[in-house]
Amino acid sequence: MTIGSHQRSVGKSQVHLTPRWLLDSLGPFDLDPCAATVRPWDCAARNIVEADDGLAHEWEGRVWLNPPFDRYQVGRWIERLAAHGNGIALVHARTETAWFRPIWAHAGAIHFLFDRIKFVRPDGSEQSANSGAPVVLAAFGDANVESLARSGIAGALVRLNRGVPA
Repeated sequence: MTIGSHQRSVGKSQVHLTPRWLLDSLGPFDLDPCAATVRPWDCAARNIVEADDGLAHEWEGRVWLNPPFDRYQVGRWIERLAAHGNGIALVHARTETAWFRPIWAHAGAIHFLFDRIKFVRPDGSEQSANSGAPVVLAAFGDANVESLARSGIAGALVRLNRGVPA
């Protein structure tokens, strides 16, 4: 079966709200540069919504990045987090794509989740179906690698070597 027969390469919506259990497992974050305008909870102490363009702002502290999953947008967000060097990204496990290269080159670890997650709606209720593709958590910075290692999130943590070309 090809991707066109059961999945869209760019989904109907780019808003995929982070489940609370995932945030609780990883500890507090300082910044969410991709916060949903309407959300059931804050993912970080400081939240920047789409209308305010998180890429145009200064990033400080530990970043939670659940970027737009649009293949035409996600790369800019990953590059920014890689340059910032302190945070965790939740992205589709599209390990062969050009936008994933900064993860291979700069992340300290990738956590491959055993199960697909269910994102949440703006009211906090769980989506009826899973994410439609596997997701990974990419950790930038040693403290975030250790946060993933201690999180208890079911999956496989792969620590990365440096020197992989971007």
